[in-house]
Amino acid sequence: MKRETLFLKVVIFLMAIPVLAVCIFVVPPLTTFAGELIPKIPYLQYVFLFALYLTAIAYFVALYQALRLLSYIDRNIAFSELSVKALKNIKYCALIISGLYVLCMPIIMFMAEVDDAPGLGALGLIITFASFVMAVFAAVLQKLLKNAIDIKSENDLTV
Repeated sequence: MKRETLFLKVVIFLMAIPVLAVCIFVVPPLTTFAGELIPKIPYLQYVFLFALYLTAIAYFVALYQALRLLSYIDRNIAFSELSVKALKNIKYCALIISGLYVLCMPIIMFMAEVDDAPGLGALGLIITFASFVMAVFAAVLQKLLKNAIDIKSENDLTV
């Protein structure tokens, strides 16, 4: 393992710990609260729980793809189709997170209104837009890497 990517790998593991803690300690009471707020639609609590856990799964998949990308850099195969595929998977995970939060925003905004917590609605918007920005950034990197691979293969053929 190279020293340059060791720090980034540790950071990725440290990014996973708080989300895992939120999934264990915050999400179940939050969805129970959502179920108590809207007793006319009891299944909504489970839809909200499923959506939040699905976003966590997409987040962990994106972190795993980032670890794979760092391992490609360690093995000096960063300019390969494997890296392009990892970036594409990160882009899809970020779009899934953004889409699920857009679908859950009415529930989040209703909870924020009832509980008089405007920060909850802002947090939902921040997560939505941040994941969308990450998806755009991953798409740009994917396109740049694909162009660099094409130029490299062209240069290999001319020599």
